[in-house]
Amino acid sequence: MELTQAAFWLALLQIIWVNILLSGDNAVVIALAARSLPPTQQKKAIVIGSAAAIIMRIVLTLVAAKLLLLPWLKLIGAVLLVYIGVSLLMPEDEDDGDAKSHGNLLSAIRTIMIADLVMSLDNVVAVAAAAMGDTTLLVVGLAISIPLVIFGSTLLLKVIERFPLIVWVGAALLGFIAGELLVGDPALHESVVRIDSALGTTEHNLALMAGACGAILVLMLGKVMIARRHSDKNLKRSEQI
Repeated sequence: MELTQAAFWLALLQIIWVNILLSGDNAVVIALAARSLPPTQQKKAIVIGSAAAIIMRIVLTLVAAKLLLLPWLKLIGAVLLVYIGVSLLMPEDEDDGDAKSHGNLLSAIRTIMIADLVMSLDNVVAVAAAAMGDTTLLVVGLAISIPLVIFGSTLLLKVIERFPLIVWVGAALLGFIAGELLVGDPALHESVVRIDSALGTTEHNLALMAGACGAILVLMLGKVMIARRHSDKNLKRSEQI
């Protein structure tokens, strides 16, 4: 399609709109990953992480059809999301000071990229459909989406700073997505069908149940890990005394 054609601009708007609609979850991850950084580094993490994630999403979209057919890919992605969700719940060590600030920045960017990559496995299909095989259209549309995702993440970060409970909601969301992702893995399709028949439910309802279990799992693991960290800290302090 050419720039002068109305179809090009219509398809471009569709890509931008679809990407914004599907990036709500990703904005949550970006904000959660950046929240523990110093204010001067939060903007860097959001901008660099968002840009890198969009670039990866472009590459992923170009090969989406083949990737989604790979067995165990979604299962691995689900495990990664659970791990990321629990990690985001863990409080930062106050004793670390600024020594690890650079490492924390890179860690936040890495978290954003991995989570976005995993969470975009299904989303890229919709984006690819809107692009209709036009690579230029795809790149331009997703590139335009970057500042919008950055704005949403920055706004959400401010809300998180005011209402810390949202961190737990965001972590639960990652667990929910992990559960849904797990049920959609091609390698588990036959098992999912058998479970559907046994429970007398639909695949959609099973995905919702799996999502709920994933959310609960992340929250429970987070609680256990935080309690263990506090216990270890108290033990170290008692040993020092």
